[in-house]
Amino acid sequence: QVDLVESGGALVQAGDSLRLSCLASRRTFIAPYVMAWFRQAPGVEREYVGGISWNGSSTLYSDSVKGRFTISRDNAKNAVYLQMNSLKPDDTAVYYCARARRPDAGILRPASEYNYWGRGTQVTVSS
Repeated sequence: QVDLVESGGALVQAGDSLRLSCLASRRTFIAPYVMAWFRQAPGVEREYVGGISWNGSSTLYSDSVKGRFTISRDNAKNAVYLQMNSLKPDDTAVYYCARARRPDAGILRPASEYNYWGRGTQVTVSS
């Protein structure tokens, strides 16, 4: 049973924008947890993209996407979003959303701090 489902990935051109969505199943309650987005390109380790606190008041982004990507969440809909602007070919990867292991934790970067993952959605940015 899949607990998190990402969608919105596509093939786009450099400079375009894209919005990814992550919808959690009813049993995967996201409200008290930090949620994060990661990405993984072929042959590369999974990379932290950004995270959002349980109430959306705080976000933390990797340097590579800061100023271009924005994470938001709607706890009532059990959903998290990733708005990606000014996309670059280096942003090409499979994007995953993840739920933190512990409620009320800070926004942590290591993938090991997250124990619920989606299957990912492919984003390809052509030059």
